[in-house]
Amino acid sequence: MLNLVLFEPEIPNNTGSLIRLSANMGASLHLIKPFGFEITDKRLKRAGLDYKELAQVFEYENFADYLDKAKPERLFAVSSKVQTNYAEIKYQAGDSFLFGPETRGLPQEILDKHTSITLPMQEGSRSLNLSNCVSIVAYEAWRQIGFKGAKRNIIPIQK
Repeated sequence: MLNLVLFEPEIPNNTGSLIRLSANMGASLHLIKPFGFEITDKRLKRAGLDYKELAQVFEYENFADYLDKAKPERLFAVSSKVQTNYAEIKYQAGDSFLFGPETRGLPQEILDKHTSITLPMQEGSRSLNLSNCVSIVAYEAWRQIGFKGAKRNIIPIQK
């Protein structure tokens, strides 16, 4: 299982989409307050559809509360401000991926204390949409651990 962690998410549609993603890939979704929306927001519910009951979603009062309760073994902070390409890392079951708020990203003190990774982009690009970033990183990690828990067998193409 993988852990997707949103630090102070601001946009309900992104969080709703990630509830759906986490349910479909068997990942846990960890939400660190404060949120930029109410957890009962209609946009969150619409984007997550009926997946909230199928997803494992946990809420924390702040980052220290998350670290204390979730006790992540390997935590990767994802940011456009660093140089290590996410695809160059060997992921393991149980890894956690921390994503910052949509408008400001993760605080520097968090980036300084944890392994930080980034997604390649064209020169001059600022960032990708949060739910897109989470999906890209999560599926790469899931691929590396053999799509563990997938309900369908994924058969590689024979060359």
